[in-house]
Amino acid sequence: MSTAADVPRFKSPNPMIQSMSATKRSTTGTGVKSAMSTNWLGAYGDFITKNNHQVSQIESTLRSLTYIIPGRFRDAEIASESIHSGVQLLSLYHDTLLFRASSKLSQPSLANAPSPHKRYIRFWFLKSPLYRRVAYLLQIVNYVELLIEMAAKRRGERIRWRAVIIIEAIKAFCKLLLLRITKSRPLITPVLPEREPLPEAPTDEESAFQGDDSGYASASGSPQQSSPDGEWTMPRTGMSLPTLPSPGDISSYLLSRVLTADDIKPAAKLVNQLQGSAQVAEILHILSPLAFAVAMARSKNKRKAWTPWVLGLAIELVARQLRDRSLRTTPLEKEEWSRRGWALGWWMMRGAFYENITKSMVEGVRRRMPSLIGGILEDYEYLWENYHFSTSP
Repeated sequence: MSTAADVPRFKSPNPMIQSMSATKRSTTGTGVKSAMSTNWLGAYGDFITKNNHQVSQIESTLRSLTYIIPGRFRDAEIASESIHSGVQLLSLYHDTLLFRASSKLSQPSLANAPSPHKRYIRFWFLKSPLYRRVAYLLQIVNYVELLIEMAAKRRGERIRWRAVIIIEAIKAFCKLLLLRITKSRPLITPVLPEREPLPEAPTDEESAFQGDDSGYASASGSPQQSSPDGEWTMPRTGMSLPTLPSPGDISSYLLSRVLTADDIKPAAKLVNQLQGSAQVAEILHILSPLAFAVAMARSKNKRKAWTPWVLGLAIELVARQLRDRSLRTTPLEKEEWSRRGWALGWWMMRGAFYENITKSMVEGVRRRMPSLIGGILEDYEYLWENYHFSTSP
């Protein structure tokens, strides 16, 4: 007859073994989720790359709708600005995907050489990881600055101007850091590479045609399709032949094939290093928006006080006077200063100048417009009057 001592006892599992098993299960689950997310992102990136033209059109349509929605800024300003900022951020992510895809392609021919701006920005974007991170941060701040100001205004004017100063300080810090990274070269906008259209993937018929040794017709008998830029790609060698120009466009066709000094110049030499007063001018241009925001925050009558407006514009004009005007100025630098010159027109929409002068002119124009256009213009008047970043560079 068995006793209690003869009954087998089952030992409880070791706590350390239980902990290791749980950790292994959690690690396995995390790895599976990470792999699934990576697969989803990879599939999404392939879709964007293969349909980049359609994606660009959709982004442009959504961006335009956020500009013309009636009542955009009064009833649901944060909601509508959130949509606009979301589209911009999504477009920035798409630009990153397309840039990676274009980097894997062969270098363009001299006939299709990129612009000096694309070469210069691409050079620093690929050379310096710090430049890449700072440029992305600056672009993201530019996309969400108005949304942050709208949210801060809900908590009061003091919080709003504090947020404005912090954002302007972050932007100024990023620009000064880019100035340092590029070895005292002026900032060229945009600071990120612009989106470039990718060649469309060949269809099944085109692939079958390219595999045909005859090189003249596909299996269906249709002729070879030319590329979107008008060039004809030879199926066996892969070389491209440009289309012939029209009889009345021969001069411009030949000029487009002529190499300039910027086409053969190294990318880093497309913009000169700043020295002396030219470097001071660039720093003043960077600090001008921050100085204007600080002066506006300290002003008692923010809408009609002339001191912040005069201070900000004076710094911009001093920067233009101190800039390098010598013969060594490159075309890319001249183009950037020309863009900054046109941007001075936004000072007519800021501060006391807008409140005392421009506002009455805008109202007069709005009364003469059709009701639909006048309503949209009225919504923008509300934006210009109440938000700093609606007219800030």
